[in-house]
Amino acid sequence: MIDFLTSLDSIVWGPAMICLLLGSHIFLTFRTHFIQRKLPLAIKMSMSDESGAEGDITHFGALSTALAATIGTGSIVGVATAILAGGPGAVFWMWVAGIFGIATKYAEVYVAIKYRVKDHNGEILGGAMYAWERGFRTNERTPRAAHVMAVLFALFAALAAIGTGSAVQASAMTGTITANFDVSPQIIGVAIVVLSGVVILGGVQSISNVCEKLVPIMALCYCAGCAIIMVVNAPYLGPALYEIVVCAFTPRAAFGGAVGSGILAALQFGCARGLFSNEAGLGSAPIIAAAAQTKNPARQSLVAMTGAFWSTVVVCLLTGIVVVSTMLANPDIAASIAASPDTYSGAMLAAAVFAKIPYIGTPILVLGMVSFSYSTILGWSYYGSRCVAFLFGKRGVLPYQIVYVAVAFLGAIGVGDTVWLVSDIGNALMAIPNIIVVLALSGIVARETKHYVYDGNLDEAYDADIPVIASK
Repeated sequence: MIDFLTSLDSIVWGPAMICLLLGSHIFLTFRTHFIQRKLPLAIKMSMSDESGAEGDITHFGALSTALAATIGTGSIVGVATAILAGGPGAVFWMWVAGIFGIATKYAEVYVAIKYRVKDHNGEILGGAMYAWERGFRTNERTPRAAHVMAVLFALFAALAAIGTGSAVQASAMTGTITANFDVSPQIIGVAIVVLSGVVILGGVQSISNVCEKLVPIMALCYCAGCAIIMVVNAPYLGPALYEIVVCAFTPRAAFGGAVGSGILAALQFGCARGLFSNEAGLGSAPIIAAAAQTKNPARQSLVAMTGAFWSTVVVCLLTGIVVVSTMLANPDIAASIAASPDTYSGAMLAAAVFAKIPYIGTPILVLGMVSFSYSTILGWSYYGSRCVAFLFGKRGVLPYQIVYVAVAFLGAIGVGDTVWLVSDIGNALMAIPNIIVVLALSGIVARETKHYVYDGNLDEAYDADIPVIASK
């Protein structure tokens, strides 16, 4: 089974997927006239109030929930895993994927908000599945092919949420805690179930409220900790950056031959972990962004695109520099990898790197992993629940949430690094229908972005009513 999953993962994350994602990122960057240059404005807008506009939660709440789902184990263990598999050059390609992914994040959120709907209780729903259902409708009928793509996205997303958002995060959280404290995995699993279940069952408002308070604190504390480590590693920062850039374009052995670095491997694993980190093109963040209060689609899309900047361009890059510089400063880490290359995992590398920093290294890792993992469990639960509601109606949400939380317990007591493979595969399968619908509707995005963003009409209210759909 492991061999099969490894083969399948290499296929779905092969050259075709890399070309699809990076190609889409670059295409949408040009299509939106380099929307990345509006990043300072977008960051400023994310701190403003949008009360009075139609939506269920504030746009900062939507951004915080999306960041809660993206700044997870991929920001620490995922970076270490990419370096193990693709060498230091993988960090460079993660960063590139993050820069260009900002445009994709903007476009996919724009599409989700433009085609969002309401249920009969007034709750706002959105995402790639509704874009497929409404974006190509003629004479009040959705083409069969579009409906099939909507169902496939929702199905893949609901399944990926269980792996990416529940099992992976619980496993990483438990592994970090048990490696540093004498606590039973079963006890940790029960704690995860209780702490996450109480918030998840409270609905989108509960999830948003917790994430609004938790995400800024955890991100700032982690970045401050990484900055301190970089000061400690100051003599190795230059060589680390050199290795990251050179290994991205040159096939060479890194860290004394302990880690191989091929261009294709660096590109493949860098892009894969970059997507896992910022989720640009995945279609997950638009699900929560669609519920935000916003005067028009462009405003929330600008706010949402800052998520790709914070998660990958900032947090993942900091982690990558910390890992590479610490490995250069401590050759014994590379010796440990060389001694057991088949069993050395990304989690082991992250633990070894942070343990080298006296006093603060391990606490930074533990607090970062626990808070990041917990917030990701909350964020992805909303994504999965919304997709299940699309497929089966509200009657399917509570059973799904119970399964979601139960899988977190199973992840805490026994799911290993193999679950990364399952999550990678699920991410790729849900990304495909999302990218296709965004590209197909990119002309509308470009035209309306020109009107709202570049022609100075960002304060203009969107004049289309949000339609009400029939309940299942």
